[in-house]
Amino acid sequence: MLIRRIRAWEIPSSQATPERDYLRRREILALLALPAIANAAAKRNEKYKLDRPITAEWAATGYNNYYEFTTDKPKVKDAAVNFKPRPWQLEISGDVAKPQKFSIEELETKMPLEERLYRHRCVETWAMAVPWLGFELSHLLKLAQPTPKAKWVRFVSVNRPEQMPGIRFSGDYNWPYQEALRLDEAMNELAFMVTGIYGKNLPNQNGAPLRLAVPWKYGFKSAKAIVKIELTAKQPSTFWNSAIPREYGFYSNVNPKKPHPRWSQAVEQLIPNMERVATQPYNGYGEFVAHMYNGTEI
Repeated sequence: MLIRRIRAWEIPSSQATPERDYLRRREILALLALPAIANAAAKRNEKYKLDRPITAEWAATGYNNYYEFTTDKPKVKDAAVNFKPRPWQLEISGDVAKPQKFSIEELETKMPLEERLYRHRCVETWAMAVPWLGFELSHLLKLAQPTPKAKWVRFVSVNRPEQMPGIRFSGDYNWPYQEALRLDEAMNELAFMVTGIYGKNLPNQNGAPLRLAVPWKYGFKSAKAIVKIELTAKQPSTFWNSAIPREYGFYSNVNPKKPHPRWSQAVEQLIPNMERVATQPYNGYGEFVAHMYNGTEI
């Protein structure tokens, strides 16, 4: 009886690359490389300055609040390793004249990408300085053409319990994560949609593939892994404000004079060394945003 031995280099025909994919191999490789190339090529906008050094990449990508994965900040990176940020689609709907749908690749190639150095302030008092890559939120909203009824902008994050273990083990929260801004806040030049960080694609633990950065507010206002933006006539509910309104205001502008119910906000700690510095009103961005408020917003 003849016994045929499988050679080490042989593979089953079922694992062979389909002919159509082989013929498109250059196109496929180009598409896979586009996001990284686009983010790496984004130029820094020198209008936005920092009063502190940029936080080390290992610290900014290794110390994250992301309850969808875990409440343990240093462990978010490991808990998020199986999250799949591509393929991805963003939907813009509600009180708009032209509802829109975009893949993340379309956003990365069609939007005017740039790098901005922003201060980032957590409500828990820790802070960092980050080189975000992305584009102004206003550019995206203008494509959808908000109607006169639109007064608020609601952001909805992805809800994948199978890839986000924190969702499975935190049944008391009302998932998916939701945040909101007033329309004038969303149209402010500082409101930034983020696709990358440190010249690279956004890591899972930092909100891949698309997150918001609103640097004059506490960090939880900057929703991560956004799949839907909805413009509405009525003020939307938001995740933390609905869950614990006493601790998390709807506006949550950084304010050193308004203490958290459990701690002072007058001082912040810069990761990773936790150097203590004075908290600035609006996180130092008052010249850009103070005109939008009358002091009664909480």
